[in-house]
Amino acid sequence: MKPIRWGIVGCGAVTEKKSGPAYQRTPGFELAAVMRRDATLAADYARRHGVPRWFSDADALINDAGIDAVYIATPPDTHLHYALKVAAAGKPCCVEKPMAPSHDQCLQMLAAFEAAGQPLFVAYYRRSLPRFEQVRQWLDEGRIGSPRHIHWQLARTPGPDDLQGRYRWRTDARIAPGGYFDDLASHGLNLFAHFFGEVAQVAGSSSNQQGLYSACDAVAASWRYHSGVTGSGSWHFGSFERADRVEITGSAGKIAFSIFEEQPLVLTTTEEQLAVDIPNPDPIQQFHVANMAEHLRAGAPHPSCGASAARTAWMMDAILRHG
Repeated sequence: MKPIRWGIVGCGAVTEKKSGPAYQRTPGFELAAVMRRDATLAADYARRHGVPRWFSDADALINDAGIDAVYIATPPDTHLHYALKVAAAGKPCCVEKPMAPSHDQCLQMLAAFEAAGQPLFVAYYRRSLPRFEQVRQWLDEGRIGSPRHIHWQLARTPGPDDLQGRYRWRTDARIAPGGYFDDLASHGLNLFAHFFGEVAQVAGSSSNQQGLYSACDAVAASWRYHSGVTGSGSWHFGSFERADRVEITGSAGKIAFSIFEEQPLVLTTTEEQLAVDIPNPDPIQQFHVANMAEHLRAGAPHPSCGASAARTAWMMDAILRHG
């Protein structure tokens, strides 16, 4: 069978190591072209990564007959704009996370791809990582009994760019109202729905404690899944130390792990304590991209499509709205 020829719109940092190489290494996929508005940077990316073609115009790449599918890796405020063009071209699409700055924009994207009869994937790649599949397996096996509550604490120290006032789109409220919360918390909240199903209720509080940028830098929330499991979280980006701790408490034990750090997964019950190391693949999106190939070639359901990503956007909208 002919390979599915992918084009990337927005070949920035995330595509250098996390995603771009995965499209090149996945059987049945070919990275055929990249696009960046700066033609010099687009040409440089193509040369360094061995990509045969490059563009400086997104419309030209999206509508090119030599491109079968499009990966949108631009900042989230442009995802809707480019996704609607891909849907109009009648091609499959993968959009970087978060899916869009608002739930309403996500719904517009879903409607466009449903009308086009094409799949829309979202790069919540943690749903495909073996380390988190192990957590899901423990839950499915009942290793901690009935799950009761999940709590996540994420803390970061302010970076040099923040302290020196250098511009970053991730902390520009016009692009990412939740700042680093939008960029980082979305990964975990989307993953937790993979474990427990969709959220029924959510409330939150947010503020800008440091005044270093326009987006908020401190968020707290609580929620409840339709399954009855409850959840809580705090995300602070002006802390004196870094922290990334998730704990799932059950009726007969608990599971502890990190979202971003490759720390051991720890299962604790009254009868045992088990620590398991499962390294991430290199590139980290390899399993996510391979699962897209299985979806497109064999119809195997992908764990991260537009509907679940849109629900994560709904949850994050609700948390920030309460703030």
